[in-house]
Amino acid sequence: MKKTVFFGALTVAGLAAGMASAATLDDVKARGSLNCGVTTGLVGFAAPNAEGVWEGFDVGVCRAVAAAIFGDPTAVEFVPTTGQTRFTALASGEIDLLARNTTWTMSRDVDLKFEFVGVNYYDGQGFMVPKALGVTSAKELDGATVCIQTGTTTELNLADFFRTNGISYEPVPIETNAEAQQQYLAGACDVYTTDASGLAATRATFEAPGDHVLLPEIISKEPLGPLVRHGDNEWGDIARWTLNALITAEELGVTSENIAELSAAAGDNPEVNRLLGTEGELGAQLGLDADWAKNAIMAGGNYGELFENNIGENTTIGLARGLNAQWTDGGLIYSPPFR
Repeated sequence: MKKTVFFGALTVAGLAAGMASAATLDDVKARGSLNCGVTTGLVGFAAPNAEGVWEGFDVGVCRAVAAAIFGDPTAVEFVPTTGQTRFTALASGEIDLLARNTTWTMSRDVDLKFEFVGVNYYDGQGFMVPKALGVTSAKELDGATVCIQTGTTTELNLADFFRTNGISYEPVPIETNAEAQQQYLAGACDVYTTDASGLAATRATFEAPGDHVLLPEIISKEPLGPLVRHGDNEWGDIARWTLNALITAEELGVTSENIAELSAAAGDNPEVNRLLGTEGELGAQLGLDADWAKNAIMAGGNYGELFENNIGENTTIGLARGLNAQWTDGGLIYSPPFR
């Protein structure tokens, strides 16, 4: 009898959890758009262009999720967030998804009750200084003033690095990348520290990028990725597998240029067929249409296309793939299989 009662309790709890898990997707569908949290402006990752249209590598993730749900990559409202406001915006429900150069850490995953759905950029914290400063190593920065964004992992990393090396610094707290850039260029700080990708993106906007150097030290692991709230597994699955679809598409050679041809009829590769919805029921498992992944990939291209078009070596940002190459090319980018 006790077993029956226990099973019944589990059943009720499971039903309640199932109802809760559908909440975000239902809200997004009812609203007709995805509310996606992004940075206040970091060229290459997330920033409005001259026409006010948001563009960038992280923006591409938001648009892919919107396309997976609605078949429309423009069905997104972008919500600029700072290091201080991003988590409140997600926890409160102001945004459905946060795609903002955010590092996956244990405390954010466990204590703050968020769920990271994957890594879309493997990064590490670096330092940028004016070339005129004559510094070639971060270990030469004793007594320097350092611009650093509050509410980020970079604060603790910076303190740990200087303490370990027996040197001191004076922090200059800032809230946004734009403020950091202004303060740094005005000479209010000797150094700007943040993720190395962010430093490269910021330097690319300077009138004389060559007058500033990125020091060789990378002092941390910063796996950056999109995140959602705990407790909404169905919504987390949609965000996770949309990112995985972009990654898998690159590995399988599915691009924005050949996807229409590949999805016109089932081909010889079963995983491509399942990815594009010409075989199997993966879309239905997510509560989405069969062509959800096709729509996500068409929104801005596969993972490699998003990288190369927004932050790659042929852009002003000029980032090499490095750790962000596919696992088949010696990198860390890897998706579980679509089966």
